[in-house]
Amino acid sequence: MGFCMKPCDSFCAKFTNSSLPFSISRSKNHYLTKSTSFPFYLYSKKTGTKKNVCALNHTLRRRPVVCSVKSDSKVDSIHGEFDSVDGSFIGSSKGKRTDLKKILILGAGPIVIGQACEFDYSGTQACKALKEEGYETALNLAVALAESGALEKYGIELIGAKLEAIKKAEDRDLFKQAMKNIGVKTPPSGIANTLEECFQIADWIGEYPLIIRPAFTLGGSGGGIAYNKEEFETICKSGLAASLTSQVLVEKSLLGWKEYELEVMRDLADNVVIICSIENIDPMGVHTGDSITVAPAQTLTDKEYQRLRDYSIAIIREIGVECGGSNVQFAVNPVDGEVMVIEMNPRVSRSSALASKATGFPIAKMAAKLSVGYTLDQIPNDITKKTPASFEPSIDYVVTKIPRFAFEKFPGSQSILTTQMKSVGEAMALGRTFQESFQKAVRSLECGFSGWGCAQIKELDWDWEQIKYGLRVPSPDRIHVLYAAMRKGMKVDEIYELSYIDKWFLTQLKELIDVEQFLSVRTLSQLTRDDFYEVKKRGFSDKQIAFATKSSEKEVRSTRLSLGVAPAYKRVDTCAAEFDADTPYMYSSYDYECESIPTQKKKVLILGGGPNRIGQGIEFDYCCCHTSFALQEAGYETIMMNSNPETVSTDYDTSDRLYFEPLTVEDVLNIIDLERPDGIIVQFGGQTPLKLALPIQQYLDEQKLVTASGLGHVRIWGTSPDSIDAAEDRERFNAIIKELEIKQPKGGIAKSDTDALTIANDIGYPVVVRPSYVLGGRAMEIVYSDDKLVTYLETAVQVDPERPVLIDRYLSDAIEIDVDALADSYGNVVMGGIMEHIEQAGVHSGDSACSLPTKTVPSSCLDKIRTWTTKLAKRLNVCGLMNCQYAITPSGDLYLLEANPRASRTVPFVSKAIGHPLAKYASLVMSGKSLYDLEFTKEVIPRHVSVKEAVLPFEKFQGCDVLLGPEMRSTGEVMGIDYEFPVAFAKAQIAAGQKLPVSGTVFLSLSDMTKQHLATIARAFISLGFRIVSTSGTAQMLELEGLPVERVLKMHEGRPHAGDIITNGQIQLMVITSSGDGIDQIDGRQLRRMALAFKIPIITTVAGALATADAIRSMKQSGVKMMALQDFFSTVKSVSSTV
Repeated sequence: MGFCMKPCDSFCAKFTNSSLPFSISRSKNHYLTKSTSFPFYLYSKKTGTKKNVCALNHTLRRRPVVCSVKSDSKVDSIHGEFDSVDGSFIGSSKGKRTDLKKILILGAGPIVIGQACEFDYSGTQACKALKEEGYETALNLAVALAESGALEKYGIELIGAKLEAIKKAEDRDLFKQAMKNIGVKTPPSGIANTLEECFQIADWIGEYPLIIRPAFTLGGSGGGIAYNKEEFETICKSGLAASLTSQVLVEKSLLGWKEYELEVMRDLADNVVIICSIENIDPMGVHTGDSITVAPAQTLTDKEYQRLRDYSIAIIREIGVECGGSNVQFAVNPVDGEVMVIEMNPRVSRSSALASKATGFPIAKMAAKLSVGYTLDQIPNDITKKTPASFEPSIDYVVTKIPRFAFEKFPGSQSILTTQMKSVGEAMALGRTFQESFQKAVRSLECGFSGWGCAQIKELDWDWEQIKYGLRVPSPDRIHVLYAAMRKGMKVDEIYELSYIDKWFLTQLKELIDVEQFLSVRTLSQLTRDDFYEVKKRGFSDKQIAFATKSSEKEVRSTRLSLGVAPAYKRVDTCAAEFDADTPYMYSSYDYECESIPTQKKKVLILGGGPNRIGQGIEFDYCCCHTSFALQEAGYETIMMNSNPETVSTDYDTSDRLYFEPLTVEDVLNIIDLERPDGIIVQFGGQTPLKLALPIQQYLDEQKLVTASGLGHVRIWGTSPDSIDAAEDRERFNAIIKELEIKQPKGGIAKSDTDALTIANDIGYPVVVRPSYVLGGRAMEIVYSDDKLVTYLETAVQVDPERPVLIDRYLSDAIEIDVDALADSYGNVVMGGIMEHIEQAGVHSGDSACSLPTKTVPSSCLDKIRTWTTKLAKRLNVCGLMNCQYAITPSGDLYLLEANPRASRTVPFVSKAIGHPLAKYASLVMSGKSLYDLEFTKEVIPRHVSVKEAVLPFEKFQGCDVLLGPEMRSTGEVMGIDYEFPVAFAKAQIAAGQKLPVSGTVFLSLSDMTKQHLATIARAFISLGFRIVSTSGTAQMLELEGLPVERVLKMHEGRPHAGDIITNGQIQLMVITSSGDGIDQIDGRQLRRMALAFKIPIITTVAGALATADAIRSMKQSGVKMMALQDFFSTVKSVSSTV
């Protein structure tokens, strides 16, 4: 029997103290109504059979709920109880397994495109759920444990999704057969294990385009859409290489069909619930992770929805997922309603995090509890505390998710969306209508838009051919092309024919254009209270209204508040307001009933980091979470504000109160007005809250808001916004550095192209150029000549007095140092950690590997680093964290590169390396405690070595080079830890996916600037038994050194060339440093891309090559031993549990 709530057109069983009357609800708008009943369906094991049976037994205090269904073969029942005093749900005591004592949770590894922090969120949920049950848990990364026989060897049971079910869902051939067994259609397709088989299937299908889907990959890695035979061959080769089993599905394209997802849960008693339906705005052909998605599904008829529900339940049973969550993806033909299943993920998926945040139903947490024997009816709903988990969520709002991209980081790649995922993050927003949630999601992206429309966007200047192309070809900017097309007068029908975006969504967007036109012919003073409410209900921000009415955002806010128009905050309660929510998880909307109910406790508002992006990722979310935990322990009510559905910070139980809102000045000020917290923390969310610090401070200075606790005025905690600005503003910072007598590389600030050329020539090439106020090294480059500088100024940035460019001398062959320090308000400063970059200065710190403690830095330099960092922290009045970056030249000169008085992306790494939770300490310091109170008064230099390594997404972006430089491109990082540096480095490389060879052939090709290190690198690999292959210039130098080397032709010199021996599998490792000249841009880039395609480890820096040789030596001599992180700190009391 399965038990699941149906959100519309269902029998509704009303629980009363006596009789049980039945009523029928036929409302198609059930999602927007507030019913007082419990609607549910009971599913028997016989697919599609629905019966409604319910009985109530009464005792003095409790009313057990027993719902059962009889089928031809079996009678199942589910049991749960309601407390008759307070109505809370009490699950059955049966179910939990007592034979399990220790559970290993397999983690997701580093953050990569297609497998990001949604999975870290799921792992965290599982840890919390299992710890609640008293199980000991461990978090680790492992691959193919079951198939390798390791589980059987040690008597370990795989719980949750069994290996059989995983194989059946992930193996394309087995899945296709399973769907055939239950009569569910799949697109015409075939399974191939070779390129020849791929072409045979393509001939059988008979038409292009074709979809290529590799087996056992995430994020569509290696797959894509082929419109011709040449593209087909390229994508098939990539897919076969990416697949764990060298298997791809070649499938007929369903481009233009509508795409839907259903999140499904099943327990060991065969109860099945549908948690959430999700609809992609983009039609088939765009990976769901790259598509704008909406929950619940908006355009399905009730009949279509029921069909998808029935199919999902049949699929989860056929695949054999005994318990836990699964994600099923469907395509629906918009012409005749035909349904085909695309794929099924027998696990918590990327969409599971979204569905959890959208509904308030913690899928991963419930899946963990189901895996240890509980059934859905035995688990109480965390948010209501009055219903069991077998009650499906019902929501009376709309959720929109929009992905965020970083194509600008990868020159040479095309910003076209296909079945291979390319987004690096996403934002989510909730509203009472699609229009409201969509507009809020657009501004949550933090891409310079205050909503959809009401802006002078570049697409408005396009001609009709450009606009039509932009509508046909999916891209991150297609929603803005839609806006331009509508503004220029293109009809909904014509847009549909070009984009295949459902007309319902297009009509909703057209209404927003109409509202904008209404605003544009009025002045701000002409807008009435009702006008404001109607406009705000459609998601328009104050900034958009200001643009349309030719006024300022401040004037709009003032006028709006004077008319009494303020947002109301609604609660996410999983049940469409059937029950009170026990957890304050809120979103804003413009209706008249506010459900927030702020308290008068001492409280702190923590501003999160918004959507993940390169340069601002999960590291900052880690800091926000630790801040919340520490301040809760210290007696404060914590309030989290964020818009990222992937992260732990937006979990409803991370903080006391959660506002799922865009991080803009308007939205933050609304919450400050409502909550009036004692403190606001802007240090931990990266650049996002830092940009808001000055306007927030200005508002607080003007309003002098009294805190809700009555203990003074609302204020920003920690380092003041003025000090943060002093560190960011180059002119102010230079003056401070001069005052403190700290050395910096020679540099200047260019406010015009002429300035830039003058400064560069004065400094002397090479120079580092970058825009001011950037994170992640955005648009930062090393430039070697006037010509290159002119090209940079023409293509990369716009230079003017409002957007100056910073130009600094590039320190060749320098060692870069990262420092995280902690300061309190009493003038105490302690070094959290001093890290040495393995790559030379010039490689962005986020892309460089680093070691803690340092490996080659002399003690005199370390002492000076500590002195300068302390002086700077005191001068800036830092209260909390500060990150400084230094460079040490080959002659031993030390230079300060930059200082940031905020949390940096290295804080989690340092915290784990030294065994002290720096973010927690920083939050307590901001609350007024001293470092002496925290007993953290001395720098910790551990006996072990920790190595951080970056993970880069180059394989996702065809055409871009793989060289490391001053612009950050990594999506995530890993950590290796051991008592010896080479072993720690080897662990980090293995964790990052680098399969280091222990024998074979190394291809060496070094530029003239790095050839001085050639012999050292070659000797290191030769001593390990490797053969060396090089092109002419490198080979000649090695021969002069008397080293054995085999010559190979360059790509442009004839055949067989270097590319041929790579293709033939004769190279196991490549070391290539770039010269940056024309030949390197062609030959070098092609070789580097080939290494990526054939999964050959490639190293592009001298230091990286030498460290890799040391790592291989350690692997050959002693191997790699595993140790738990806590074991490194076993002598440190209570530290391991807090890191």
